[in-house]
Amino acid sequence: MAFMRYRGLPQGELTAEEFWAWLGQFDADHDGRISREELQRALQSLNLWFASWKAREGLRAADADRDGAVGGAEVGQLFAFAQRQLGIKITQLGSY
Repeated sequence: MAFMRYRGLPQGELTAEEFWAWLGQFDADHDGRISREELQRALQSLNLWFASWKAREGLRAADADRDGAVGGAEVGQLFAFAQRQLGIKITQLGSY
């Protein structure tokens, strides 16, 4: 098993593009969507307690079509979850 080094989440306020780019480094299958397992790895990299539970809740909040991953139009709901439940400040939502 190879160890991957991930960039930490930038401090302060983030744009939607910065947050999505940060999440993108955890996209193991490179499909442009974030699964529950990928979101869990992202949250674990932040040393958050209950990362598995928070990833499950984040996916439940954002995955409108229930296909097991967040992408496309669902990204805005994931950003809203991150702001509301994780305390991440995201500005300039732009096209999301």
